[in-house]
Amino acid sequence: MTKINQNPQDRKWDYTFAYSLLLLIPFDLLASLGMDLYLPAINDIRQSFSVSQDQMQLTLTLYMAILGLGQLLFGPLSDAIGRRRVVIAGALVYAGSSLAMALTDSFNVFLLLRIIQALSASAVLVAAFATVRDVFADREEGVVIYAIMGSVLAAVPAVAPFIGSLIDGLWHWRGIFYTLAIFAALVGLHALLKWPETRPAQTHPFEWSRCFNIIRAKAFLGYTLAYATAMGAFFVYFSASPSILMDKLGLDKVAFSLWFGSVAIVMIITTRFVKRLVKRWGTQGTVLRGLIGMMLSCGLLYGLEWLNGLSLLGFMLPMYFIGVHIALTCAVTANGALAAFSHSAGLATALYYAIESLFLSALVSLLIWLLPSGTTLVICSYILISASLSLLFILSIRADHK
Repeated sequence: MTKINQNPQDRKWDYTFAYSLLLLIPFDLLASLGMDLYLPAINDIRQSFSVSQDQMQLTLTLYMAILGLGQLLFGPLSDAIGRRRVVIAGALVYAGSSLAMALTDSFNVFLLLRIIQALSASAVLVAAFATVRDVFADREEGVVIYAIMGSVLAAVPAVAPFIGSLIDGLWHWRGIFYTLAIFAALVGLHALLKWPETRPAQTHPFEWSRCFNIIRAKAFLGYTLAYATAMGAFFVYFSASPSILMDKLGLDKVAFSLWFGSVAIVMIITTRFVKRLVKRWGTQGTVLRGLIGMMLSCGLLYGLEWLNGLSLLGFMLPMYFIGVHIALTCAVTANGALAAFSHSAGLATALYYAIESLFLSALVSLLIWLLPSGTTLVICSYILISASLSLLFILSIRADHK
């Protein structure tokens, strides 16, 4: 550990792996909690503001889209001014916007604050992952930390909806946003005291040509779309499950939260085996297995619904298989996409998350608009379309290397 009286900006990142996780994971959590914690209260919020279901859906899809777009700003900014400043400022703005959301009585103001919250979430997310790239790119622990952080983004629902339902029961939905504000303020203070600057001295300044060089790389696009497949599979499960589990299958808020979060628990368990599997299969072999596994699992999911109609186990068991392959895919996509861009880690990380967020929010929104709700068709369609596109790029990379 470093000396307490040393300026954090002058430190090196010489923390243990466990303490590194303690610093990094909360910023990973902020982005996901902004989606997951208020899911059980979404109907209460809609009724409080007297708005339609489509308007409430906008608070989800806008958040995802802005989470991606914001990283196009904050990735290059973290390359220019450093990770530390971006992550601390992002946490403080997140805290302020969450507090204001708890206090407002206007849905339009709530939606505007939701955009600000998403922008601040994108700032802390890109700065945290760029820091991981700075510190762990050449270490063996890199695979493990990417797997953990990738899974956290999708696995917060293991507990967040349940906690959100408890908070909603005690302090109504506004208490959820008070909770987010307090949490963001605490982790921002922790970063202010302990987060050292990790930006490499040789980091390249932002240039449009560097964006194009990154985007046109087959490996970058293939692995980024693979990440979009994995995270989008969970996001569409996130969007569709209230209609399926509560409206169609009749679960209450607590039962919904427990069943919903059980998929995330499966993903967390899978991360315990990731390092061993990646060592055996390699990055490309792991992502191919993850994508193909998701496609086969969604075939099972829709097949069970087509044969027997919607049932709790018929929905949840295939989702567990999908969860396993989401965790496998998330473990390797960041390293696969960013490996060639160590001198533009902030920009490459921003593009990675921006493309992933924009792709999944656009495709999910389109599928929700086109396809009937209360079925597994949206989940299966998203996985098949997204995984197929990713496989085209990754198999093309494999063909080029032969």
